Amino acid sequence: MGSPEHKQKIWNLISKIGTGMLVTDDEGSLRARPMQLVQDSYDGKLWFFTRIDSSKSEEIFKDRDVCINFSDPNSKTFVSLSGRARVTTDKKLVDRFWGPSVKPWFPEGKDHPSCGLIEIKINYGEHWDSDVSKLGFIYEMAKAKLTESRPDVGENQKF
Repeated sequence: MGSPEHKQKIWNLISKIGTGMLVTDDEGSLRARPMQLVQDSYDGKLWFFTRIDSSKSEEIFKDRDVCINFSDPNSKTFVSLSGRARVTTDKKLVDRFWGPSVKPWFPEGKDHPSCGLIEIKINYGEHWDSDVSKLGFIYEMAKAKLTESRPDVGENQKF
């Protein structure tokens, strides 16, 4: 999904934010919780550590469709990504992504049976990125209202 250039653009946006809100389906009720990226590049998949016996893992086992949202209001960057998730305990992957930031969540270490990863294969997304100041935003909104046109407040792209 997406060209190498577009994947790099998405990575540049989300890697600066680092933490996304993962949305899963809990038997008809949507739940979101913060998840920290553990990879150092983006190839159409996102990776997060999880306990395989957690409620989010159980929700993914039942319904693999998920959404993850990254938001940085200060830089006016917003990214929403949807895809199919799976939970894995593949030791090669755990070793690959293990790092010091993961240790506090798994004091028993990476070899503990409950240590696993969530892999999300992204199949749809949208991002908004703006460098317009607050004053510029107000100006664009006023101009759009007067000219009955769309305000130019930054980039928005679906993919």
